[in-house]
Amino acid sequence: MPLDYLIIGAGPAGLQLAALLQRDGRDYLVLEAGPTPGTFFTTYPRHRQLISINKIWTGSEDPEFNLRADWNSLLTDDPALLFKNYSRRYFPHADDLLRYLADFAHGLQVRYDTRVTRVARDGDVFTVCTGEDTLTAHRVVVATGVSQLYVPPIEGIALAERYDTVSVDPDDFTNQRVLIIGKGNSAFETADALVETAAVIHVAGPHSIKLAWQSHYVGHLRAVNNNFLDTYQLKSQNAVLDGTVERITRRDDGGYRIDFRYARTVESTRHLDYDRIILCTGFRFDASIFDPSARPRLVHNDRFPEQNSAYESVNVPGLHFAGTLTQQRDFKRSTSGFIHGFRYGVRALHRILTVRHHDSPWPSTPLENTPEAIADALITRLNRTSALWQQFAVLGDVVTVSGDTARYHEEVPVDYLHDGGLGPAPFAVVATLEYGPDHDQVDPFDITIPRIAENDAEHAHDASYLHPVIRVHRGGRLVAEHHLAENLENHWDLPAVHHQPLVLFLKGVLSDAD
Repeated sequence: MPLDYLIIGAGPAGLQLAALLQRDGRDYLVLEAGPTPGTFFTTYPRHRQLISINKIWTGSEDPEFNLRADWNSLLTDDPALLFKNYSRRYFPHADDLLRYLADFAHGLQVRYDTRVTRVARDGDVFTVCTGEDTLTAHRVVVATGVSQLYVPPIEGIALAERYDTVSVDPDDFTNQRVLIIGKGNSAFETADALVETAAVIHVAGPHSIKLAWQSHYVGHLRAVNNNFLDTYQLKSQNAVLDGTVERITRRDDGGYRIDFRYARTVESTRHLDYDRIILCTGFRFDASIFDPSARPRLVHNDRFPEQNSAYESVNVPGLHFAGTLTQQRDFKRSTSGFIHGFRYGVRALHRILTVRHHDSPWPSTPLENTPEAIADALITRLNRTSALWQQFAVLGDVVTVSGDTARYHEEVPVDYLHDGGLGPAPFAVVATLEYGPDHDQVDPFDITIPRIAENDAEHAHDASYLHPVIRVHRGGRLVAEHHLAENLENHWDLPAVHHQPLVLFLKGVLSDAD
């Protein structure tokens, strides 16, 4: 008999989904190519320091609130399986995550050293082949992450060393000229590691550096990896090159020459010489295992599978995705590419699968249908939820109203709601946490730029910092919107500033709910 669920990959996302399925007594199996959970993290990051924070002390004893500052724990009811029990470091060592995942996987249905070689689909059944076995399943969930290094189409690129295999011993680069292609965290992680030994380091790419503290996208360059920028701007023989590497050739003396076209000048192609060239251009999804009958459509230069709001392939029904692959849905805008974001996406996927295949509605609680009760419920949740905090603008709490009945649904993907996931166009009050539309254009350290005053309820809609947004939908159409004023401590519960304006807003919209 086919399995109900076959999960490919025992990384954090695959384990998170497996734990939820096991809790509910579902029929599932996880296949993992490596000998242990989280095989990706046995190699990456190469210099072994994670950039996912582990902030243990928050001043709160609320486990839900504390997950806002815990970017490594998976969702669990077992307090022993919180990452703070595995490391006290703010930026932990990757080996600590491996220990954590091994303990989390204990008791789950995982088959290790089992590499999937082919996935095909016939009707509503998938056939999954491994080196030693053939399995069938009604639904396949791919949680393999972006496991292949992305190699840009540059002539001579095979002459470059790769991030996944290059030496991590700085002494191997003593007094050498090094070019690093790429401007993301892996590129600057590598550059920082070579600052003490290399003679010259150039980091090159066609796009401007985007800093996470300004964009609020944690996949952009993090401060923990940007010490190299000091060595550039303070004239220490290093540089960031804005432009395109068009060709790499080998020099007669054993070094390399590149043809480089600058992005910001009219200068024609320039020739630059290096002893070593390292490729740090990010990762992509490996779609090679898919038969044409089950091959998902790819997007973003074929780096990610295209998905609908149920984290499902847009062209292969029953083929779902979990984990960092789901960042296609909020590409470079929110946190689905990272544990602290996709753990909630996996929980949402689990609920979607339960709604679809196990005749169970989205979990909800009844609520008194009054403006005061709904405002109280929303403000209470907004001040402690970790899911909406981490998956800003992606997940929302939804209050549906029908007649005298109101129900509170937590952590619904906003796009899934709009696609009818909670039923055909309900009257819905949707609460999200969001930054302002131009938040990434504002330098948060420039005191000459005017900002909305803290707790300014009248101008809350102009705020650029993270704050609650309440939207009301009726018949599939947005009919009203209300912003809660931003607050330095992220406390959106002041009676006159937050609660009373929200009650007044809800009184106006609920009168149209019948």
